[in-house]
Amino acid sequence: MEQLPESVDRDILRHRTVAAIATIRETLGCGIHQAVDVLAERYAELRRDRPDDFDPSRDEHGG
Repeated sequence: MEQLPESVDRDILRHRTVAAIATIRETLGCGIHQAVDVLAERYAELRRDRPDDFDPSRDEHGG
């Protein structure tokens, strides 16, 4: 996978999917479907390697 800006990881960790996809599309010059695939791959990597870095979801907050 090409090098993505650190902002993509931050957006993924904070559950800001639209912002992450927009940055991926801009960086890679790809369409939305490819960007979603890249996002899914990076999300899986972050879940595996940095699970404690994810912001809690609303469900985890009881909201």
